[in-house]
Amino acid sequence: MSRFTIILIVLLAVVAGGVIAFRQIIVLDMPGESYRGKLAPLSPAQSALSKRLEMDVQALAGEIGERNLFRDDTLERAAVYIEQSFQAAGHNVKSQEFLVRGKTVRNVETVIPGRDPAAGIIVAGAHYDSVQGSPGANDNASGVAALLELGRALRQVSFERSIHLVAFVNEEQPFSRTTAMGSAQYVGRLVEQGKKVAAMLSLETIGYYTDEPGSQRYPFPVSYFYPDTGNFIGFVGNPPSKELVRRMVRTFRENARFPSEGLAAPARIRGVDRSDHWAFWQRGLPAVMVTDTALYRYHEYHTAEDTPRILAYDRFARVVEGLAAVVVNLAEGDETGSR
Repeated sequence: MSRFTIILIVLLAVVAGGVIAFRQIIVLDMPGESYRGKLAPLSPAQSALSKRLEMDVQALAGEIGERNLFRDDTLERAAVYIEQSFQAAGHNVKSQEFLVRGKTVRNVETVIPGRDPAAGIIVAGAHYDSVQGSPGANDNASGVAALLELGRALRQVSFERSIHLVAFVNEEQPFSRTTAMGSAQYVGRLVEQGKKVAAMLSLETIGYYTDEPGSQRYPFPVSYFYPDTGNFIGFVGNPPSKELVRRMVRTFRENARFPSEGLAAPARIRGVDRSDHWAFWQRGLPAVMVTDTALYRYHEYHTAEDTPRILAYDRFARVVEGLAAVVVNLAEGDETGSR
């Protein structure tokens, strides 16, 4: 055996070992198949859903605009809009108030009670603040619009588990990954009350889609394993949440004819923990971010150009329809024969 052959075998062994180690750390394999092909025309119900989503995004990002602790007047206007939207859908609404830098801010919550208090709760949340200097249409009026639509879709229903729909304050910098985040305050209260969290969904920047080749980027080394076109919705968890990611992806694929991808990876992969699910991970709870991948897809991210015009509402509607099925599946309780 030549020296070159020996070196080549060693190099291949090192590469193979690296791939195996990578796959042990990062979960890529998801159940079912991502939808491929031309999207069907919207049904009348989907068209109506698309218009409602656009209305909510326009209200939050077009009419109210930038909203954060440094624009606390518009931040409160957004909270009132969310509160009134939940109430209009027939829900009781609660606020969780707390102080940050001498100002009172609040999370806005509605609860759909479940049949079995011991079964745990499903938390679906989206932050309603925007980064300074941006009206935050996709980041994150899109997530809030989806949250409000879940409230409309799930009224007057009951499942085994309770569903908590929560609009979080203070996700953006300088509060990101601190106890000043609304999600950190919220999950802290759940833990203090002894509530069992079965799953948390963070609806984060979910309205931008394009069929342009090369439009999708990723952090290394994830870039080697996913498509380069930004036309899909992503489900992102950490390794302890991998079974939750897989369940959500499978349910979405069974109920929505729309491209989807899933990933469970450690927080050291850039972007994996950049939303409200971070606060739940800090408590050791299962949580997944649902996202269009934000900065890895659209150039208007965190700029003044993140306006309602950039969202693809026809695709956004398909995603929200699929997410409603995911929430219902999770709220129906534990699975048997999970694959």
